[in-house]
Amino acid sequence: MKLSIVIPVHNEEKLINKVTKELIWELEQNHINYEIIMVNDNSTDGSPPILKALSLENKNIKVVSSRFPRGFGWAIRQGLENISGEAVVIFMGDGSDDPKDLIRYYEKLKEGYACVFGSRFIRGAKIKDYPLVKLIFNRLGNKLIQLLFLIPYNDVSNAFKAYRREVIEAIQPLVSQYFNITVEIPLKAIIRGFSYTVIPINWYGRQSGVSKYHIKELMRKYFFSILYVWLEKILLKEELRFKTKLK
Repeated sequence: MKLSIVIPVHNEEKLINKVTKELIWELEQNHINYEIIMVNDNSTDGSPPILKALSLENKNIKVVSSRFPRGFGWAIRQGLENISGEAVVIFMGDGSDDPKDLIRYYEKLKEGYACVFGSRFIRGAKIKDYPLVKLIFNRLGNKLIQLLFLIPYNDVSNAFKAYRREVIEAIQPLVSQYFNITVEIPLKAIIRGFSYTVIPINWYGRQSGVSKYHIKELMRKYFFSILYVWLEKILLKEELRFKTKLK
């Protein structure tokens, strides 16, 4: 099974070379057929030449320059348009995700799951240097999601997840332009009934660079995405009820 890894990159000149090479080492040590789609999200630092150099070093790396305005969601959507693998993982370029967890995702996909989700808030997970205010909003937001969608999964808002290609195709169109895409994708997969499993993962606070996550700016966008998919869930339920009556 070929695995596509989508990495959005915005001004990560200090980290992206290290992050990419550590990821490649894990992939090759585990003999995984892979491609890495690196999406340059309007970087204004030295990231673009670093990405180009990485792609010249490794034929499995493809660099895509975003044709959209700056935005994490835009970058993810463009990356997903360029995958050729049977499955895809969204992986952060800031060093927060553990490449070893990506290998564990791959193994779970091979077991037959359509989606593999990680949680930083279950037994076996490890978190390092998570900002307190961000943590509080994370826990409140995920609790709201659990209540609205009646699901036990408690870390929906984390971007680092794995999906089979058919899941990505089934949840189109994606509409989120910013970090709220992190809830749109998994929630759409869940309400469509795709199978998933949850495993504990590690998360590390960035060691350099500047976080692109701005809580006040994104609260409204997250709420929009949650409400949007919740309404979609209601419509899907009504559509199923209608089709059942016709039978």
